[in-house]
Amino acid sequence: MINRLRNPFVVFLYDLAMVPLAWLAAYWVRFNLEAVPVWFFDQALVALPLLMLVQGGVFWFFGLYRGVWRFASIPDLQRIGKAVLAGVILGTVILFMLNRLEAMPRSVPLLYSVFLLFLLGGSRFAYRGYKDRRLYGRDTKNVLIVGAGRAGEILVRDLLRQPELGFSPVAFVDDDHSKEGKEIHGVRVVGSVDRVPFFAKNHSVELILIALPGGSSRQVRRVVEVCERSGVPFRILPQTRDLVSGQVSIKELREVAIEDLLGRDPIRLSWGTVTEHVARKCVLVSGGGGSIGSELCRQLAGLDPSSLVIVENGEHNLYKVEQELRGSFPCLALHAHLVDVRDRVALEWVFAHHRPDLVFHAAAYKHVPMLEGQVREAIRNNVLGTVTAAQTADRYGCGAFILISTDKAVNPTNVMGASKRIAEIFCQNLNARSATRFVTVRFGNVLGSAGSVVPLFRDQIAKGGPVTVTHPEITRYFMTIPEACQLIIEAGAVGCGGEIFVLDMGDPIKIHYLAEQMIRLSGKIPGEDIEILYTGLRPGEKLFEELFHEQENLRPTAQEKLLLADPRYLDWDWLWDRVKGLKAACDAYEEDRLLWLVRELVPELNRSAQLSDNVVPLIPHPRYTETL
Repeated sequence: MINRLRNPFVVFLYDLAMVPLAWLAAYWVRFNLEAVPVWFFDQALVALPLLMLVQGGVFWFFGLYRGVWRFASIPDLQRIGKAVLAGVILGTVILFMLNRLEAMPRSVPLLYSVFLLFLLGGSRFAYRGYKDRRLYGRDTKNVLIVGAGRAGEILVRDLLRQPELGFSPVAFVDDDHSKEGKEIHGVRVVGSVDRVPFFAKNHSVELILIALPGGSSRQVRRVVEVCERSGVPFRILPQTRDLVSGQVSIKELREVAIEDLLGRDPIRLSWGTVTEHVARKCVLVSGGGGSIGSELCRQLAGLDPSSLVIVENGEHNLYKVEQELRGSFPCLALHAHLVDVRDRVALEWVFAHHRPDLVFHAAAYKHVPMLEGQVREAIRNNVLGTVTAAQTADRYGCGAFILISTDKAVNPTNVMGASKRIAEIFCQNLNARSATRFVTVRFGNVLGSAGSVVPLFRDQIAKGGPVTVTHPEITRYFMTIPEACQLIIEAGAVGCGGEIFVLDMGDPIKIHYLAEQMIRLSGKIPGEDIEILYTGLRPGEKLFEELFHEQENLRPTAQEKLLLADPRYLDWDWLWDRVKGLKAACDAYEEDRLLWLVRELVPELNRSAQLSDNVVPLIPHPRYTETL
């Protein structure tokens, strides 16, 4: 029968019935809980119909029946208070006009207001408590919430409003000592984050919810490590920038991902500058089907370009990114071309047909160990492909050409890094001879990109291990693909030409820490459930990466996450001769000669591979030509 309280009309009749009860109770209390004198009682009964009519109208006017008793809250109590107060004032005024409040003690309206407020509000909260106890009695899990801020408050409110989910919040923890001992929706802040294991045991906690959407990755790492010591499962709210709706909600809770631990503080882009740089312009992205290139396409498509041109030599990757963008941006003028950047004829046609204003050059081979044995392919794609794309952009008067480079180009120990360094050198030096702005952006590893250790570790964990790490001390810089692409776009907007922008990658992360955390996040214990196997450094691999050379004089920029490295210029004729030599050696498949030329161009290269003693750096060859 209690379920009938869900019907607004039944609730209205209940509220109306409380009016005479509160009215007569006010008289009874006024006369010291004794019999009300007959004359006063008769006048109270005469005034009662008018009071019920007035009060009932006011109840409807203030919307007391829009709320649901099951979710009664402070706003509902406020509405009841306003309705009661308005009804008392209006009723008293009408009665004064009719009989000058004859036989009505002056304390009666006040007592009536208190009793009616208690009867209406108390019944609603009693019903909510009854329903909550019933639902919380059913296999609920005790929940500890980390973070007593705004997000934590919303989370608790959601949990209390939806007990059918089976979660019962028992306590908050927060490092803000001023909050300790206080209550939020009846849930107490019991102490600091470091004491999570103690509170989890003391309160029989079965699940920990981390409500720190605005926290840095360093803070999240610390919280996760503390939660892991408790042995209790935990879930997290994504960082604010990753919340799809922008609003905190219990629906957003998910398992902790490695990106939560290795990402960095939110990037604040100069969106006005970036949008002005891209809007209503034709933008071309080479390598647009790759992990970096496809994310660049997604972000650029949202900046209102006049058209977006994708150049990609992988059929499947091109198909995927094209289908995705056509679905997400149906009004975008999108052009997808299956073209290899080394194919000058095809590239010339694309540039002549679309006349791009901006070029983002993301096409590159980047697998370090593989390219150690594929020197010719590394040079053809990473160097000669860049030369072809850059020269074409110059000839067709593009406004800017943004080369996406890597930290492996700094003091390289491998072919891949050396090839990207040569690409940097060429673009920097071409900038001085061109009206096109050539800007280089250099950064480290991106989480989840093709060839990254993250998908490799995920596959190894899914197979039960072992997880292979090359060296216990090896470190790498990490950032997420979206934030890397945001900074690439901003560098292209603010660069004047010739610069190398270095993305601030934060602190380097030990790869074995990455492996351990990914194992723990999968619910396993490193070394027990899944072994970590150290295999030794691979060919061309360094223990640590560097983001800039000592001669580059790194300087800050207006964007705190973008640093500026001074370019190192070479004699153009000398450089062009070596580039032509690379082309000729590739055509003749002379890898030893390629390595000599690479070492000439990148003297800081420290590669373990031995070169043949009988190979000279550069010998004129009849097949050499003046243009590539």
